[in-house]
Amino acid sequence: MIPSSQPPHHEDAPAYFVPRIALLFCAPLVVNGFAMPYFPVWLSTLSLSDFEIGIILAVPMFVRVITAPLAGLLADRIGERAEVLIWSAVLSLLTGLALFVSHSFWFVLVVYALQGGVYSPYVPIVEAIALTGVRRWGFDYARMRVWGSVAFIVATMFGGAMIGLYGGGMVLPAMVGGFTLMILLTFIAPRVGRPRRPSTLTTLTEPPPKALRKLDLQLLLIGVTLINASHAMLFAFSAIYWQQIGFSGTQIGLLWSAGVAAEVLMFTCAKMIIRRFSLWTMIFSGCILAVFRWIIFPMDLGFWGYFVLQCFHAFTYAIMHTGMQNSLVRRVPEEQEASAQGLYFFYTGVFSAIFTFASGYFFTWFGVDGFYAMSVVALIGCLSTFAAWYLQPQRAADGGKTSEAS
Repeated sequence: MIPSSQPPHHEDAPAYFVPRIALLFCAPLVVNGFAMPYFPVWLSTLSLSDFEIGIILAVPMFVRVITAPLAGLLADRIGERAEVLIWSAVLSLLTGLALFVSHSFWFVLVVYALQGGVYSPYVPIVEAIALTGVRRWGFDYARMRVWGSVAFIVATMFGGAMIGLYGGGMVLPAMVGGFTLMILLTFIAPRVGRPRRPSTLTTLTEPPPKALRKLDLQLLLIGVTLINASHAMLFAFSAIYWQQIGFSGTQIGLLWSAGVAAEVLMFTCAKMIIRRFSLWTMIFSGCILAVFRWIIFPMDLGFWGYFVLQCFHAFTYAIMHTGMQNSLVRRVPEEQEASAQGLYFFYTGVFSAIFTFASGYFFTWFGVDGFYAMSVVALIGCLSTFAAWYLQPQRAADGGKTSEAS
């Protein structure tokens, strides 16, 4: 839901800008399509405990919160953001190859944390280049970004089939292949020159402006990002759990793909939904369904039950995220847009890291019943967003009627 605008100048766009950006989105999301569902499965083949798996998955998230803003600052200062993509891809490949060297807990922890640091700038910098195309030449952001989601689905389905044939041992070679593709595609990255606006990540190196310090907006950011973070156990342990109860690799791939496909469909319908429902309705629908999603997850649902539950992702992420982004557009001045997005990234990263770490404990102690803890996280997020709605200035000024409802 990022509007295009015609540029005030007549500079020509780089040739084939849209397909080149689409391919740049595809490469890292191929890596994610293998790593997000199946890297925990590979870790489980190393005889690591669930607690150790949680630590290994959580630490890179903390690292990313620190390194991604620094990489964004570097990309803005060197004048050509595409140059940072090359270094990110090469270093990511080296860390991927290093994981073949040793499978001890501490070695994997350190290398995977380094990988999180060097890999983290890639997608945000591609986003920044894509948004330059939106602002300068009026390109459609969705047409570029959607191919990344398609690549994720294809990689997840292919990875599931490979897991079924070869087990968790296929994960590292698949990730290395994805990193290699990232390197190759950096050579077609459009060169757009020095940025005219700071990137989202760069703003995290500075204190947030006053508009973003308002209590209701802070509560909204915290609430929505807590809902995002409540997905931590799903990302960390769902594939392991589904494997434990007898689902095949192909079935696990289908379950992951169902969530992403539902998300893409919801984003496609977002314009129509915004015309019919208030932004608060969109946000609350995601918050409330997240609570129920994690309460239902530990039940014996069977494959098709989990398939339907995975489709809840259209609400617990996509529609809520769309409502949040549009709320920021309405509440925050344009010149502070990047700061708002940076703060959104920061809260999401920190909370996701905390609850990924905690999910290692919960899954160790309670198994699949640990998802009840994620429902508590989602409930706290619900309460925070409700408090944000109650305290918003428009509500007080209009006697309870918000601007979104008008």
